[in-house]
Amino acid sequence: MPGAEPVSAYAGSTLAASYPPPGATNPAINSYFPDPSQVGYSGPTPTGAEPDAIETASSYPKVTAAYPLSQPNAADNIGSFNVMKHWGNLSPMFSVESFGLPKASPLIPEECGINQVFFLTRHGARYPTSGSGPTDFAARIHAAASQSDFTVSGPLEFLATWTYNLGAEILTPFGRQQLFNSGVAFRNRYGRLLNAFTDLPVWRTTSEDRMVDSALNFAAGFFDIRSYQASYHQEIIVEANGFNNTLAPYETCTNANLDAIGNYGSAQAAKWAEVYLQSALSRLQPLITGYNLTITDLINMQSTCAYEVVALGSSKFCDLFTSAEWEGFEYHSGQYRFWYSDGPGNPTAAAQGLGYVQELIARLTQTPITVWNSTTNSTLDSSNITFPLYQPIFVDATHDVVIANILTALNFTSLAANGPLPTDHIPPNRSYIVSQIAPFAANLIAQVISCPAGKDPTHIRFILNDGILPMTGIKGCTEDPNGLCSLSSFISGMQERIGQIDFDFDCFANYTMPNPDNITDGRYPAWLRNN
Repeated sequence: MPGAEPVSAYAGSTLAASYPPPGATNPAINSYFPDPSQVGYSGPTPTGAEPDAIETASSYPKVTAAYPLSQPNAADNIGSFNVMKHWGNLSPMFSVESFGLPKASPLIPEECGINQVFFLTRHGARYPTSGSGPTDFAARIHAAASQSDFTVSGPLEFLATWTYNLGAEILTPFGRQQLFNSGVAFRNRYGRLLNAFTDLPVWRTTSEDRMVDSALNFAAGFFDIRSYQASYHQEIIVEANGFNNTLAPYETCTNANLDAIGNYGSAQAAKWAEVYLQSALSRLQPLITGYNLTITDLINMQSTCAYEVVALGSSKFCDLFTSAEWEGFEYHSGQYRFWYSDGPGNPTAAAQGLGYVQELIARLTQTPITVWNSTTNSTLDSSNITFPLYQPIFVDATHDVVIANILTALNFTSLAANGPLPTDHIPPNRSYIVSQIAPFAANLIAQVISCPAGKDPTHIRFILNDGILPMTGIKGCTEDPNGLCSLSSFISGMQERIGQIDFDFDCFANYTMPNPDNITDGRYPAWLRNN
């Protein structure tokens, strides 16, 4: 091939750095560098009043950029097209303009007041999970690199010396920044609620490294980098097989771990990949010899673009694909791990989200949980120490798929309005877009409000990544331009929804996926249960 570049023998190999250097001194025990308490001379340190921007601000600042990451371009270089917003669950969190309530704002409506807030966050940007697609692609490239006929040209020429520079599982520097910034923003908006605490807050996360780091970075941003560890209690719930954990419910839902049920979305997404990546395959294969590109390779290359950008700041994989192919990748994400595996189209989704909803109602009503029929942890949730029933601010950290589970259990039907998702085309005006639902550092906020402002709360509403969610799928909640539902109606509607979700059947019964899968509420169809 004219102009082709032979691929180096190390192409696709893995590189990793280790810091601090081996043998470096421990700053915690180095007498040459005393800490601030030993140095003294700190100057005046008075603090001011707690901020309350969610009630007092005239406008709401949106997340519109992912600084300091470089903005990648698509192959067709359409100026207004934002590639980062088309990575599905690998996208950074950007503010959603609207989920169908264009006049609503996260700011508390006039004449109302904020009484309590619940904050559920996904961890920040991370490296790929172990054994994921990008690592498989790198291994294939490295295995082929020893062949003398392996050459690349044009836009693929960078593969000749490309190495795999990603770690696994843990937060990237940008991911740490996301949660720190999230904590700062949350304090700015809801800080006044700290005045109502009579003891330190108890906030929860799971035991995975990225989950703990996300929780700690959020707390450091919310409180103070030097004092956050003394400002709250961080509860770390074991995330492992056999441990009940509402923030990692898949560990105790058997059917969620069966390929034929819990991974049903993989087969659906594969059908769509064969549609949206054919042009890319025809365009890129002539640029590489001695290696047969596959559709799976192309998906992994798109994933590598996203992971390299959030980990390393930029990636040459990004501009290999057109804007239409990036739209296809976003839609692929929606099918693969979300709609058909963890969202409204999977029969285990509502069951997995059930435990968190039970905890939410227990907190809202200040009523202890006494029935243990889901992923709730009876040891932790029966104690007012590890599961306090009242706090002005609750913070929980979880995973992307769990946010999808919880939204399904809460029955936000507007998100499922035009499902199920077809596998041969992208429907217009679709309501289920994963980059808007569960990106890196996604957050779901429940505002408990009094209207008019007062001591006793009267309403509740939910905000997903700065977009107000309509609550009309919940019995008793009517249309409202601000997304408000009366608190009593929401509680009774959720109690009814809890009663409708059959955790034991959906997680443990011996059933097969309906064909076609027309599920839109995350439960196995009632009419099939006895067939």
